[in-house]
Amino acid sequence: MDRASFEVLEGEFVAIVGPSGCGKSTILNMIGGLVTSSAGAVLVDGAPVTGAAPRHVGYVFQKDTVFPWRTVARNVALGLEYRGVAGPERARRVREAVALAGLAGFEEAFPATLSGGMRQRVALMRTLVVDPEILLMDEPFGALDTHTKLVLHAELLALWEARRQTVVFVTHDLSEAITLADRIVVMTRRPGRVKMVHEVKLTRPRDVIALRESDEYAREYGRLWHVLGEEFAYPQGGHPQGGPGK
Repeated sequence: MDRASFEVLEGEFVAIVGPSGCGKSTILNMIGGLVTSSAGAVLVDGAPVTGAAPRHVGYVFQKDTVFPWRTVARNVALGLEYRGVAGPERARRVREAVALAGLAGFEEAFPATLSGGMRQRVALMRTLVVDPEILLMDEPFGALDTHTKLVLHAELLALWEARRQTVVFVTHDLSEAITLADRIVVMTRRPGRVKMVHEVKLTRPRDVIALRESDEYAREYGRLWHVLGEEFAYPQGGHPQGGPGK
């Protein structure tokens, strides 16, 4: 990356898109305190991130990262256990989270018996159950089929509408970014710079199925693809950059 700079407002859903290797995931890791910036600064609530992630920041990774030896309920409870939440309160919050994720009846199931989409819901609720004010998401639905992805888009939007966390969402899928985000940060190819910050002019709440059939969605996609597609063209004297990716 090179002089990449943007801001995310409280309660805003911001997606980051760009070519493979442009630094999207690195930005997320710096916000989360997993990577130290070599120059400049990353500020969360006005304070620099210098080590571990602030307590009010949650992270959902691309892989579901659930523990295979823990049941659904015990996976969801993990963060609450680390924070010392008492047993009855922990059980109540886990029960509510499992129900919100549509996983009621699977509390005692182990990850090996679940579909990929169900495991990703477990990972998402494990993060959300501790009520983070800021949610970092690194291509959490990238490995899922289209139908499952759309279902999870709808569920994520419903949860976000209810809780209004600040979300920074990395994706290689432009359709996903348009469906979910208030604003989209478009990165250039390496060295990654911020090429454009685009405000998505689609009303909320959003129906993830009907949305894609609308003229408004088509206009948003066309406008963004024109800008992003320039980054996948042949560099002068070079080779194709390939499609969108991390």
